[in-house]
Amino acid sequence: MILINLLPHREAKRAARKRAFFVGLAACAVAGVAIVGLWYSVLMQMTAAQESRNQFLQTEIARLDAQIKDIATLRQEIEALKARQKAVEDLQTDRNVPVHLLNELARQTPEGVYLTTIRQNGQVVAVTGIAQTNERVSELLRNTLYNSEWLEKPELVEIKSSQLQTAARDSRRLYEFSMRVSLKRPQAPAPATAEAAPPAARPVAAAPQTR
Repeated sequence: MILINLLPHREAKRAARKRAFFVGLAACAVAGVAIVGLWYSVLMQMTAAQESRNQFLQTEIARLDAQIKDIATLRQEIEALKARQKAVEDLQTDRNVPVHLLNELARQTPEGVYLTTIRQNGQVVAVTGIAQTNERVSELLRNTLYNSEWLEKPELVEIKSSQLQTAARDSRRLYEFSMRVSLKRPQAPAPATAEAAPPAARPVAAAPQTR
């Protein structure tokens, strides 16, 4: 016996394919929404973590800035203290400069040389005097150049011959000279003590004796 299906099977298959298409489309939409939601959730977590790290970094930067300011303030205070200490040391040294200057001139002045005037202008000292010979003046220049801890850069300004009348109405030939010398601070000056006796020195401004 032959069975013949008179139902519209083509329309039924077409409707079934359409339903399957819409079901698959809905499933894809749901899956897409789920993926987007998951990605959004992960992105929000990453953003929150990065913001937390940024906030931590900002807090640490602010703390370090405060420490840097404190260090800069301490450095300024240290530099100010060093400057004050240097000023006090220089003042203490400058107070003793005239004593050292006179001692050095007396110690470095050879026999036959008499200093008449000493003028200090800052670190430069102008000296005038009388010498028996030119060699005595040269010896004074060498002494201040090589042997002095407080004098340096001697410079002869002028030297001239002069005749000095004595009480016996005879004349002696002497040499008037003027020179400049600079003051310096020695690397390791010996500390001056109140108990130390002053060194023996020849007269600095004494006039030559006449006979």
